[in-house]
Amino acid sequence: MTDGQDILTPDSASVRAFDDAAAAVDHLTALYDEAIAFLQDGFAEALSGQIPSTRIRAYYPEIRISTQSHAQVDSRLSFGHLAAPGTYAATITRPDLFRNYLRQQIGLLLRNHNVPVQIGPSDTPIPVHFAVTGEEGLSVPHQGAAPFTLRDYFDVPDLATTNDDIVNGTYQTPPGAPLPLAPFTAQRVDYSLARLAHYTATDPGYFQNHVLFTNYQFYVEEFEAFARTALADPDSGYESFVTTGNTRITEADAPLPVPAKLPQMPAYHLTRADGSGITLVNIGVGPSNAKTATDHIAVLRPHAWLMVGHCAGLRNSQSLGDFVLAHAYLREDRVLDADLPAWVPIPALAEIQIALERAVEHETRLEGYDLKRIMRTGTVASFDNRNWELRDQSGPVQRLSQSRAIALDMESATIAANGFRFRVPYGTLLCVSDKPLHGELKLPGMASDFYKTQVARHLMIGIRAMESLRGMPLERLHSRKLRSFDETAFL
Repeated sequence: MTDGQDILTPDSASVRAFDDAAAAVDHLTALYDEAIAFLQDGFAEALSGQIPSTRIRAYYPEIRISTQSHAQVDSRLSFGHLAAPGTYAATITRPDLFRNYLRQQIGLLLRNHNVPVQIGPSDTPIPVHFAVTGEEGLSVPHQGAAPFTLRDYFDVPDLATTNDDIVNGTYQTPPGAPLPLAPFTAQRVDYSLARLAHYTATDPGYFQNHVLFTNYQFYVEEFEAFARTALADPDSGYESFVTTGNTRITEADAPLPVPAKLPQMPAYHLTRADGSGITLVNIGVGPSNAKTATDHIAVLRPHAWLMVGHCAGLRNSQSLGDFVLAHAYLREDRVLDADLPAWVPIPALAEIQIALERAVEHETRLEGYDLKRIMRTGTVASFDNRNWELRDQSGPVQRLSQSRAIALDMESATIAANGFRFRVPYGTLLCVSDKPLHGELKLPGMASDFYKTQVARHLMIGIRAMESLRGMPLERLHSRKLRSFDETAFL
């Protein structure tokens, strides 16, 4: 059909009301699939030389819900309910990927407010870049390479709807517009899905609900070994292991090719049928990488993420190989200052802390007061300067002492702070690999024995913690500590 502005769109679907979450998601999927197919067909024709005579446009589907009731819902819930009476809406992308999430979130709204949800097209165009992502034989050429001017005929990503204003709490609802229902818009989600595929060299659909971050390749090797053991056990619940380039194995002894080159942040996925497996991401070194990874993984709405990496021990009483359980963070990483000011406290989450401590007890066979022999709990500092110890010692060292910090790295505070910002439960368990203030530097000869003996145990602690969290109901795991005054109903 064409409208008064000479825009060709799919046949407009009428808005339908649903009181069943599964049926609502089915309709979202149908609307999305129709829109994507329409854009792909139009773009393929344009690339073949059949230049369109009008703009070709399709819209994201939308969920909308309205309530006039002030009735209070279960006050224990941190999500799944509207903050106040009014009309709320969210644009949706990839309902196939988010099917379980959408069914859960819509189901909570239906149960808590007893009003139907409205499903129909939104007024937000789908950028052609996202419509053709992953479609074999279709890609958006560089500017000037196509036989037509892209922006004249197709929509492109728009920063007005591709930002973090909602999740940062800075979004201002225009007069007469619906309030936000979800923390991310569809374009923001699409942007991150594309970035994830680029940075990790695996399809976002393989990401699991429990994500481990590390800063060393040694952990990847141990993760593969654990994955193969799990695949050999028919009772483990794990069904496949996915690596760079979407290489997938289901047998414990299946070969894995060595990639010619690794992506910037390689990801490895030990999958379960319901998505409750474990993903390990080697983010490398530095707060910028940590922010980039978590900025994009957050749109997948993981149930928890943990940092299991190496750190500098700051106390003389610590030994190489000791563990550090972060209870607080000194944020000198700086990469999040514009989104989450440094004055915002990042609280420890009891559910995560307990899971990590119990996992340490399980793997070390120590508990109670004896656990203090090999693990300290306290403040972890994250700096953006890898060579902080070379600076005037009256600066960083004095601040570290005043903060009571017990360990220092470059990623943990970033990952925790972004977990706080994105409402993703977070935690940190580090392993002391050097003590620069006490003459034990991270040099090849000193580190080799440590790497051989400690990495496997450290990784297993992270895995055990995640397996423990898997058994916790989502409404208990997602703490109200992560929710602000006027929150979106969707997690």
